[in-house]
Amino acid sequence: MMSRDFLAEIVARKRKSIAEQRGSIQTEALRARAFERRGKIGAHRLRRALEAASPEIKIIAEFKRRSPSAGAIHQDQSAGEMARRYERGGACAMSVLTDTEYFGGSLVDLAEARAATQLPLLCKDFIVDRFQLYEAAAAGADAALLIVAALGGESLGQLRAITEDELGLDALVEVHTSDELQRAAEAGANIVGVNNRDLHTFEVSVATSERLIEEAPKRALMVSESGLADPEALRRLHALGFDAFLIGEILMRAPDPEAALRELIAPTTDREYPDLRIAKS
Repeated sequence: MMSRDFLAEIVARKRKSIAEQRGSIQTEALRARAFERRGKIGAHRLRRALEAASPEIKIIAEFKRRSPSAGAIHQDQSAGEMARRYERGGACAMSVLTDTEYFGGSLVDLAEARAATQLPLLCKDFIVDRFQLYEAAAAGADAALLIVAALGGESLGQLRAITEDELGLDALVEVHTSDELQRAAEAGANIVGVNNRDLHTFEVSVATSERLIEEAPKRALMVSESGLADPEALRRLHALGFDAFLIGEILMRAPDPEAALRELIAPTTDREYPDLRIAKS
């Protein structure tokens, strides 16, 4: 029996959903709303947050209600309240899952988070069309996720350009393999997310980050994603060259998300791992 390909399934349904939405919302009208919103928010806020000097581990704290791998996590939680908790806990940014069918999120969650926090906000979805980028910008996003495995080379480059050059957002370009990392670099990625989760099978291995950091583009900011819960593991990956970490499930399940965040971001120094940092290629 063939194994289930989650990414292919999700992307196919996403394309169908976008086609249906376009029947009721004109793309150019949505684009105008996006530019109106962007005029009130500074450009490249996520990139600036990741570049800022800090002795602490940088965490992009994620809000998600459920996932295909973990099931229900915290379906009744308020995105606005979690945004306030994450900001108080010291997150450098916040990621909001907006996919409805598989993750139980929505752009309403993103808008609620925007109203509650000054943190840079990442719209995390399976983005395959510029329509979604305009939706995210209109809802108050500062950045958007672009998954290399879900996009052809030309589409990746075009969506990266719309995200960063047209809208002034940041693109977190997500990879899982060496080939995808090369494609991200060719598309001009400024922020690369290494997903330790294989989106085709949903299996997780932090060894993915340990391997791909050796091939990191010289000028790109590097973010490790998924399967991260141990503060010591974060410090080791930071010493290897990662600039930040995207963490969600353990924070969403924590009785006190602020305390959980503070434990993860405790001040660190690369002297803890003096021989690990690798020069980016």
